[in-house]
Amino acid sequence: MNERLRLGSDEDRANDCNWVNYSMLGIGVSPLGASADGRVSVGVSGGAAARISLGAQRRKFSSSWIDAAFTPREHRSPAQSARLAESDQLVAELLAADLLVIGAPMYNFGLPSQLKAWIDNIVRVGVTFGFDRSRDGEPYWPMLPRGKRLVILSARGDYGYDPGGRLAAMNLVESSLQVPLDYVGLTDSHAIAIEYDEFADERLAASIATAEQATDELVNELASTYS
Repeated sequence: MNERLRLGSDEDRANDCNWVNYSMLGIGVSPLGASADGRVSVGVSGGAAARISLGAQRRKFSSSWIDAAFTPREHRSPAQSARLAESDQLVAELLAADLLVIGAPMYNFGLPSQLKAWIDNIVRVGVTFGFDRSRDGEPYWPMLPRGKRLVILSARGDYGYDPGGRLAAMNLVESSLQVPLDYVGLTDSHAIAIEYDEFADERLAASIATAEQATDELVNELASTYS
């Protein structure tokens, strides 16, 4: 995620927004760890904000994790509860947030593995989605509280990945976040991206300017909701 793409400037937020009735969760990814992750910056005047840097972490899944996740809470062993402790924490952070902001750079047309692992940790049966094979109609249903919003900030080396673009069919970033989060009940989403990152020329500068304007407009829209 490019340092230059921010959800509004500090001055704009101080002057135009007083978001006192919301909580925000920001998630960023950097292969170099937390010290290198300055790519998603959402500061507000008022409100509560939390930030996660997934860094170089690799959350590994195993049969023990799956067994624990599909065992009702009241029947889990201490070892199973311990196995799910990190996942439980990630879910709790998501549940506490009104606004979820994810910095999702494009890696080989899709998500960084850390973000995919985060998705796998928070899409949990009986926690963020329900399942009942005897239920009339759809056996699955979302369990997240209504009213949450998702903002995806991305950066792409090439260009033409937006809908209708020359490489649109190859863009797996936004859908890899929107589809599973929609599934658990987070249906209101916005996506903004910088392109031409590998070209480092005037096209990149123009893309940054367009993205910054879009973020300013989005900040104003969100401010009207949370103020």
